[in-house]
Amino acid sequence: MDQRVSFITLVVTDLEVSRKFYVDGLGWEPELHEAGEVLMFRVAEKVVLSLWAESFFVEEVGHQPARGGVPPITLAHNLSTKRGVDTVLEQAAVAGATEIGEPVEREWGGYTGYFADPDGFRWEVAYNPGEIGQSVLP
Repeated sequence: MDQRVSFITLVVTDLEVSRKFYVDGLGWEPELHEAGEVLMFRVAEKVVLSLWAESFFVEEVGHQPARGGVPPITLAHNLSTKRGVDTVLEQAAVAGATEIGEPVEREWGGYTGYFADPDGFRWEVAYNPGEIGQSVLP
């Protein structure tokens, strides 16, 4: 099996709220939008972030998603500067992000902060000066 990820799917409770957050608030361009069902964004050359309405998840997978508390996953958006981190966190706040954490200098040399989308998924916004952090920048 190849070592890769093609789709990252997040199950959301209200697709329209998520669309407003990501498209209207953060300015992302959808790759595909099936109203009430799924919203997809190309986030890398061969990687798609899919926001899937809960009812369709249950229909296909056969189980209700676990809810309550903080989802045990984070997504990261890396930037080339500390100022970029501040700018994206400010943009997320304007878009309606919740639980925005002030960015901090990390002991490993980075600078990161977090925000939560409408379903509580945590996004790390990071400046990582290390080799692996620089390797993921456009």
